[in-house]
Amino acid sequence: MEVTLKSSRWALAALLLAIAALPALAQTAKPRSTGTPGAARPAAPRTVPAPRPVAPAASVQRLDGIAAVVNDEVVLQSDVEEQVYLFVMRNQLRPDSAMADTLRRQVLEEMINEKLVVAEAKRQGLVVSEVEVNREVEKAIQDAKERLGPAAFRDQLAKENLTEERLRAKYSEEARRQQLAQRMVQKALPRKPVSPAEAEAYFKADPSKFPLAPGQVRLSVIQIPVTADSAADAVARQRTLGIRKRIVEGEKFAKVAAEVSDDTGSSKAGGDLGFFSRGAMEPALEQAAFSLGLDEVSEPVRSPYGWHIVQVLERDTIKTAAGGDSLGPDGGIIPEAHARHILVRVETTDADHERAKALADRVRTEAAKGVDFGTLVRRYSKYQAPTGPDGDIGFISLGSLVPQIRAGLDTLEVGQVSEALENQAGFNIFKIGDRKPERPYTLDEIKDQLPEAVGQIKFKERYDEWLKGLRAKAVVEIRGL
Repeated sequence: MEVTLKSSRWALAALLLAIAALPALAQTAKPRSTGTPGAARPAAPRTVPAPRPVAPAASVQRLDGIAAVVNDEVVLQSDVEEQVYLFVMRNQLRPDSAMADTLRRQVLEEMINEKLVVAEAKRQGLVVSEVEVNREVEKAIQDAKERLGPAAFRDQLAKENLTEERLRAKYSEEARRQQLAQRMVQKALPRKPVSPAEAEAYFKADPSKFPLAPGQVRLSVIQIPVTADSAADAVARQRTLGIRKRIVEGEKFAKVAAEVSDDTGSSKAGGDLGFFSRGAMEPALEQAAFSLGLDEVSEPVRSPYGWHIVQVLERDTIKTAAGGDSLGPDGGIIPEAHARHILVRVETTDADHERAKALADRVRTEAAKGVDFGTLVRRYSKYQAPTGPDGDIGFISLGSLVPQIRAGLDTLEVGQVSEALENQAGFNIFKIGDRKPERPYTLDEIKDQLPEAVGQIKFKERYDEWLKGLRAKAVVEIRGL
């Protein structure tokens, strides 16, 4: 069962491999995303429908076995497969066999590392609070119930031959190990602040330790969403109008959102989506958030997930670490909105998905045969964000693209057309307009974030050295996957 607690192993991996976040160095204090349909961004925060990922190869049929032995403890193949699958689901990947094998190796290494760290914590006599363990487990169980719904939660327990108490016991041990590992890392490797002057000197002395600014690609897009049939859509819109009427007639937005919103993530907070800038939200919601008057209740707004009611609470500008206004590439300030919403989801079926895919494949075939791309954009594309002539969405950082979209673009030459590439918004057909290679960051681009980045690099170096010592004292046998 994919409860929050089970996936929190990745929080530890992220802590220990913090350097992986460095490609975002050039972002402003509050990271922004591009408006591209392939960007690694939430189309609507916490409203993502269940993806259709392909499970890592052989994850279903593989018989259980021992992947590794760490001193007198074993790492089971089934545990590795489970973590890989959760990672794939969470990041909406569609790995081929080579990528799945790479993920397995990386996951196995992290699981070995965790066992080494926990063993060292026990050797040093570290303990964790049972109150904290129980609190984390209860929160994970509650999150799972809210996300799945009570009936689906019970069904999932039955499928896995578990009771709620057995699930609680299983994850109590998991939480205890994770907290021990975190406490051990904090004790062995306390964070050391890095001053701006020290960070700048470090950057100038060894710029090769820093990632390159990702390359960019200029894209034009035809987007074909997966949509429900008209009858289901009409029913959902009517329900949305009824909900809006309740609010307009005096009911509190937050109360109604908590009662009826299909976005279970934000409904608990009265539909609050927090602050976001342009490009971080589904285009239709973004348009509402930056055009409505404060406290105005929108008419029904359609997104790929269903119908929304939007209310804007505040507007501001993104701030730098020093408290000033962040500036965009055009030199202008970057506005942000604080909004809340209610979602009435319009469920799509496998037939809806196949219908959209068939259309996308047909359009892509026409584009590949030389039919004018702009003509196809005007005839078929439902992409809602502003575009230039012929579907042009401008230069996009390759680092902002989700892996399956980037993989579909990496081998294309300027002027070529991609296959129909799927993401949350539907199927996207891209045409490559131009490419810019990756390059080193300049000091000015990353100056504000340099102290944190250098701190991450130094922490990673210290962690790797410390872990190497733990591994030298242990018996680690990798038996393979």
